[in-house]
Amino acid sequence: MNFRNFPMVPRVVFGRGSFDQLDEIISPKRKSDNAPFIFLVDDIFKDTGLEKKIPLKHNDKIIFVNSDTEPKTFQVDTLRDTIVQEFGALPSGVLGIGGGTLMDLAKAVAIMLANPGSSADYQGWDLVNKPALYHVGIPTISGTGAEVSRTTVLTGPEKKLGINSDYTPFDQVVLDPDLCTGVPRNQWFYTGMDCFIHCIESLTGTYLNAFSQSYGEKALELCHEVFLNGALSEEESRDKLMMASWHGGMSIAYSQVGVAHAMSYGLSYLLGTRHGVGNCIVFDQLEEFYPEGVKNFKQMTDRYEIEIPRGLCGALSDAEFDTMINVSMGMVPLWENAMGKDWKKVITPGKLRSMYEKM
Repeated sequence: MNFRNFPMVPRVVFGRGSFDQLDEIISPKRKSDNAPFIFLVDDIFKDTGLEKKIPLKHNDKIIFVNSDTEPKTFQVDTLRDTIVQEFGALPSGVLGIGGGTLMDLAKAVAIMLANPGSSADYQGWDLVNKPALYHVGIPTISGTGAEVSRTTVLTGPEKKLGINSDYTPFDQVVLDPDLCTGVPRNQWFYTGMDCFIHCIESLTGTYLNAFSQSYGEKALELCHEVFLNGALSEEESRDKLMMASWHGGMSIAYSQVGVAHAMSYGLSYLLGTRHGVGNCIVFDQLEEFYPEGVKNFKQMTDRYEIEIPRGLCGALSDAEFDTMINVSMGMVPLWENAMGKDWKKVITPGKLRSMYEKM
């Protein structure tokens, strides 16, 4: 039997205000004064205090990225080409500052600066041949687990699928809960629910093992503290949700996600639905598969008065349903985790269509 030998993030700093140590952390990785660090930063931070704290030196460059849509393969390729054309030589490293979109872009660009072709060529499992450039993740919202995962989820011309490889994880992560201050409530909720759903799918899956269970149980406990128990200060909530995101990401790293994510990929590919929102739209309808998790989810949506979007699929054509269904059914490891090798006996195109029609 072959056991998975997967890479973990080798260095992580956690603590309020730890972003102030960034210069100290990355300086030893600078190749030369002419090899810049590239900072990919969510454009919501343009002209803010965070931008002013980014430790630029020499010809380091900030590239602001709009995160209203999820990362695309052509976007990764364009960023790579822009960096190469401007600087000629390879940079010292790539840093992503923002939410899951910026985490995934930073990982993907670091890979593509070291590998030929298009990022679409690497959508799948273990297709990357050369180590990525040094890359650092600095999340400013918690829940996706992108800061710790070995994948970077991209929408390509033919599919929405991650670059899953041993070279994808960050070399360094900076977890500063202060960076999550002021996140809008809906965004905080939807992204936090991504973590909660990770835990439910991992802990109820056929891939479950003691490693993924230990992380998943801790992440779920932290999610309950943040979203159900309600006795935390804002600072405690930010600290604990950041740790929940980390542990939830670690849980699925050694197992898998399940039905909600498999179906959410279909929504996202066809309709552009954001990942956290899409997971919530799907999970809200999954009592058949996750009765206890959906019960708790509905309690949390009621508590925070979150209106889950409905009616997305009401006017779709047969061809559009088929596209969504094909994308979803292509997520084989997710379905296998959810219900085993014989999942196709339960999940047919007709079954999926009837489920999507409720959303």
